[in-house]
Amino acid sequence: MDDTAAFFEAYDAVLRRWPVQTHGVDVPTPYGSTRVHIGGREDGVPLVLLPGGGTTSAAWFANVGALAPAHRIHAVDLMGDIGRSVHDGVPLRGAADLTAWLDALFDELNLDGAHLCGHSYGAWIALNYALHAPHRLGRLALLDPVNCFTGMSPRYLAHALPMLLKPTAGRVRAFHRWETGRDPEDPVWQAFLESTATARRSKVVAMRRPEARALAACAVPTAVLLAEHSRAHDPRRAAAAARRLLPGASVVTVPGASHHSLPTERPAELNRLLTEFLAL
Repeated sequence: MDDTAAFFEAYDAVLRRWPVQTHGVDVPTPYGSTRVHIGGREDGVPLVLLPGGGTTSAAWFANVGALAPAHRIHAVDLMGDIGRSVHDGVPLRGAADLTAWLDALFDELNLDGAHLCGHSYGAWIALNYALHAPHRLGRLALLDPVNCFTGMSPRYLAHALPMLLKPTAGRVRAFHRWETGRDPEDPVWQAFLESTATARRSKVVAMRRPEARALAACAVPTAVLLAEHSRAHDPRRAAAAARRLLPGASVVTVPGASHHSLPTERPAELNRLLTEFLAL
């Protein structure tokens, strides 16, 4: 089996563990086809989930069971990143292209009024989309967002560099262990993470922080859920900056969580916070 086939086998193995039945669709956009896994309550409020970089839509396996009873889940493979989305159209040059990509996705799937939730890089994309098209969203949930309110930790970037320059399963495993303090509890998820070392991406866009005045004008009800032990940034500084820059946002620190464990490991508290916020 070649490396690409092994990656998609690991991807599919995680999806088979989802507690919610879904079907995958490939949605045409000017940037290429976007894989979206759709499931949950058919008449529920649409909920669009944007994963962290390098994790794909499969990353929501520990959360969809709590979110699906009230929502029509749309879990997306990010354009330009690993997964089953195919970036073979318009180039991705910056945040404006990612928001245009999401505009096309919302048009094709008739998602006006949807809630939007993102983790890490996906949270940065989600926040930029909320600033671009607030009229299209209901609520916005940002899970340990990076480069949204504060910069990333130089120590985190230094630890990530060897994995990014020459990814191997061992380097992916070591980086995850350094950030979270342990290996993943779910062996299927660990096997998937290790398989990402050979996955192909076209373009992860450089993240620039939104301007303070744009954040102050954000009209979308927002929850910022930070990981207590995140090594991607200083969570205390990020919380203070989010409260200052996003007036009216709910800013909560999830106890015991790290940046990479937040969506997947011991998710009960995160799921409670998300379901309560999205139900308001």
